[in-house]
Amino acid sequence: MTKLIRFVKQEAVLSVAAVLAVVSAFFVPPDGAYLGYIDYRTLAILFSLMTVMAGLRQQGVFDRMGRALLALTGGTLQLVLVLVGLCFFGSMFITNDVSLLTFVPFAFVVLDSLGPEARQKLILPVVCMQTIGANLGSMLTPIGNPQNLYLYGRSGMGMGAFVALMLPYTLLSLGMLAAWAVWLCRGGSPVRKGTGGPFLAPRPGLRADRRIVWMDAALFVVCLLAVMRAVPYGAAFAAVLAATLLADRATLARVDYSLLLTFVAFFLFIGNLGRVPAFSAWLGQVIAGREVLVSVLASQVTSNVPAALLLSGFTQDVQALIVGTNLGGLGTLIASMASLISYRQIAREEPEGKGRYFLLFTASNLVFLAALLGLWALLA
Repeated sequence: MTKLIRFVKQEAVLSVAAVLAVVSAFFVPPDGAYLGYIDYRTLAILFSLMTVMAGLRQQGVFDRMGRALLALTGGTLQLVLVLVGLCFFGSMFITNDVSLLTFVPFAFVVLDSLGPEARQKLILPVVCMQTIGANLGSMLTPIGNPQNLYLYGRSGMGMGAFVALMLPYTLLSLGMLAAWAVWLCRGGSPVRKGTGGPFLAPRPGLRADRRIVWMDAALFVVCLLAVMRAVPYGAAFAAVLAATLLADRATLARVDYSLLLTFVAFFLFIGNLGRVPAFSAWLGQVIAGREVLVSVLASQVTSNVPAALLLSGFTQDVQALIVGTNLGGLGTLIASMASLISYRQIAREEPEGKGRYFLLFTASNLVFLAALLGLWALLA
């Protein structure tokens, strides 16, 4: 029982999704149609991307990129811009989760080396903006986060059309993040890093296997081609699985299988709901013409990935869902589950600052959300 409780706490979204799938099965008994609920393309590409990203992260590729950029900084503003920019731009290609898993701990190492006064001033706001940056940067591309990958597949859009749809929101987000950094670092002093500085030294014991790095880089290109439908998703999945099994088997243990199972459970739940005429008609009426606002509100309590999965079964306006679920990643701490990565890091490293971080995070998210919804209203 204790293990079950611990699992439910650690995998709350998966647990809820599984319960919903099981309950829905009482209303729609399992039959052959269940297999048609599942979006195998999304699952295959998501697994492939997570595997490749896990391999590259384990080889320290992103860590080295960050350290190389930090070597060019000469002041507090440049330092903060790099730390936040790594999450913002990195999330476009390596997903918001991987970006935060890599660069938030990296920010602690960097800021620890600046002395207690600078660390105290910067740590909470920098991690807060890294989190917002990762959630906002990831909205530009289909591979930036799981719901984008899923909705992109359903929409039938081209890569250029997807980027064009989200570009205005991304540019506004970038401008707001830059303005915030300038405000935070007003009166800042140059970073004293001497001859390289302690935070620029290579991470101890980190030695990359170049063969694996090149292999994962090539597999990443294959994944991108599969996302753009230039390569069959089954071929990309087989290539990633076979290559990883042969050359880097340990990486398969680092894949987030709970996310894949969450998708499967929600596919089953949504598929069953669609076969309950009364509920399907009601939810369709609620969503019709309000896709963006409903997506934003639903994301606040379910997070944006489940919101995208649920609502996509009851509207044909997938582009509005793309905008709504991306903007919906702002707001509450659970609006984007990636935000919990940063919060856990703060709770571990700065336990006395958890409350202040939560307030700062919530207030900042609401400001960004209000601005982006204002832009949506102008563009609509």
